[in-house]
Amino acid sequence: MICTYKKFNKAGLLSLLFLVLYDTVISQNISRRGDYLNTGSEHYNISLNIKDGTIDFVFSNGSYLKNTAATVKIGNNVVESNALALHEATVQDVSDAIGKGKLITFSHQGAGNDIAITQYITIYEGKPFFLLGASAQKKGAVVESNYISPHAILSKTGGQCFVPGNQPRLMDMPYDNDNWTKLLTVNWTDNIKSGTGYEFTSLYDNETLNGLVIGNLSHDFWKTGIKYALSEKKGVIDSLIIYGGAAMPDNKNLPNEYGGYDGTHDVVEHGSMKGQTIFAPLIFLCGGDRNDAFKRYGELNAKISGALQWKNPAPFYWNSFGVEDVLGHRKIMMPPGVAKISEFLATLKNFNSHKPVLSIDSYDQGIYTTDILKSVDVFGKKHHQQMGFYFIPFAIWTWKSSIDNNKLQHTDEYIRDVSLKDNNGKTIIYKDGDFGAYPLDPTHPATRQRIIAELQKAKAIDAKFLKIDFLSAGALESSVRYNKNIGSGLQGYHYGMKMLKHLVDSILGTDIFITQAISPTFPSQYTHARFLSTDIYSHFRDDLPGFPHHGSTATSMVTNSHLGWMQGTILPYSNLDVLVMKNFQKNSDLSERDIKVRLFSLMTLGSILGDGSDFRNPLAAERSKKYLDNKNVCDYFTTPVAFVPIKISDGLTQDQQLSFYLPGDTVLLSSFNFDLNRVYDQPLNREQLKLKKNISYLIKDFLTDKVVGKIDAAQTSFSWATEKADARMVKIIPQSK
Repeated sequence: MICTYKKFNKAGLLSLLFLVLYDTVISQNISRRGDYLNTGSEHYNISLNIKDGTIDFVFSNGSYLKNTAATVKIGNNVVESNALALHEATVQDVSDAIGKGKLITFSHQGAGNDIAITQYITIYEGKPFFLLGASAQKKGAVVESNYISPHAILSKTGGQCFVPGNQPRLMDMPYDNDNWTKLLTVNWTDNIKSGTGYEFTSLYDNETLNGLVIGNLSHDFWKTGIKYALSEKKGVIDSLIIYGGAAMPDNKNLPNEYGGYDGTHDVVEHGSMKGQTIFAPLIFLCGGDRNDAFKRYGELNAKISGALQWKNPAPFYWNSFGVEDVLGHRKIMMPPGVAKISEFLATLKNFNSHKPVLSIDSYDQGIYTTDILKSVDVFGKKHHQQMGFYFIPFAIWTWKSSIDNNKLQHTDEYIRDVSLKDNNGKTIIYKDGDFGAYPLDPTHPATRQRIIAELQKAKAIDAKFLKIDFLSAGALESSVRYNKNIGSGLQGYHYGMKMLKHLVDSILGTDIFITQAISPTFPSQYTHARFLSTDIYSHFRDDLPGFPHHGSTATSMVTNSHLGWMQGTILPYSNLDVLVMKNFQKNSDLSERDIKVRLFSLMTLGSILGDGSDFRNPLAAERSKKYLDNKNVCDYFTTPVAFVPIKISDGLTQDQQLSFYLPGDTVLLSSFNFDLNRVYDQPLNREQLKLKKNISYLIKDFLTDKVVGKIDAAQTSFSWATEKADARMVKIIPQSK
């Protein structure tokens, strides 16, 4: 059944007057009243104003998005759906992989053959979320645009957003996980109240973690921006625009999170979509508990785009980057040193029983030849170990002077002919410096040829684990591409990742574990794990003497505490980089506190277990027996699962106090106190942790199984204390056990 309701022109005025004399129920949960088409559920109410061409979304927790519209940029003009002359709504049944429901189509037409904009709202029976899309078309003409928004709240047209609560926040997500750029939680008291995030956001109360989750579900063409401006009035957002076409250059003069490095790193504007009809990003909207809404968002991404599965136990691995940035280059660890690592790992009974990977990261190819790596594989197999391989599919590190004169490795093509280009036709600089990184066109046959050659090296050493890096380079916008059918940077990257996964399957087999390092969040369906934030060096905080002012556990958790929902939805696992038992490369020595906190952060986020220590050092070797070879630790990392947030990071401060739990018959509880001066007291209750009523529980230290507390059968709540500059991980076990 399709039902239609229109805003009529003057010729249809009598019909309109007749229609507004009564209310009509179009179908279950959908009705029209005067100029409004309404639908709702226990979770939300949606109202289409067919006179003005706007939509209101009101959620049961009090959040709302009012007077929203869709926009598209055609040439130099931005067309707004509510500004067009005619508005029409139709309703029809829908049944798809998500469920059964209704599709509401809201069409906006200009006079004559002007551009038309159509919005699509899909609601599902029994689901707390709905989907919002948009398209643009022009009768008899091809439409071309590099900017289209299915959801725009504009203050000039009375648009407004509101999130209730004592501590309202807006999440601002960076485009990728590079440059140690942190996720922002924007507060109404901040000096800077506007900006642009990417792909998804949450508007929520920091006390209750209740609010809205809004995110993009289509990741094959548009880089999706979320542009916002907070009101001076608490909880009110004056402008919120979710749009396809984000292309933001870096600005070294600005802080990382405020335009410095949080954007898409583009120097060319976003590519245009062309066609009789062009489509905006498909948007997910869900109100309620933030943790639940994000999980649903992740699950829906996996349902729509797919997600890899991993049927074996999660991999354990040792990675060389913690010892030397380019293995062998400074002669810190030559091949006999890797053999020593292999021999030592074999002494770690619990860790080594999981057939750990010897993951050779960036390496000096003049020293670590394929034959040498083969010998490492043979040696490792004798110790019940397997090989890992590292490469960069869509970028090349080389001297600036070689771009125009040298051929791309493994090919007969010059680098200049394979690289992505700026508006002047010059090779884009991805990582600046005399020795820098330059992006390769994922659609160029030479890029494919180079990837094949690298994978053949991986096959020669029987690698079962791939770490791929600097992937964001392949998503850059470019003035030219080999494949003329590719219209945007993300479309090119999607093409490249799909090709890469196909080549891995055909050359190495389908049982190869793939983890991403530097990369955009989406598309996510081609790998098994991904760094949630940039490389982590295991020191406690960024501001401690003797350590870099980036790469600390505290900094990583500013971002990672918000992203645990990715594990088990869009990715089988996360990857929080490796533990280090003594020191990372040339950094100062770590304390045992630092190691413990890092270990607990990996557990909390559902990460695979990796280590980057030089076990030729006696202290590193000794500590590994306590932390790496701990039976409880190894059992957990066989099937790691991300914990549910209780308290997440707020702001950019290093003084974060965080807590999480993993529900189950035995509940795991983790807490982190990065504050150097204050004890962290977190009030908790049975319902919050999903503990059974009238049952006594023992609280045991996770590493030692020592009893550290008890919850009496009659006790409904308790306070959980974590000392300053520390972290805790405990098991809460029914006493009958």
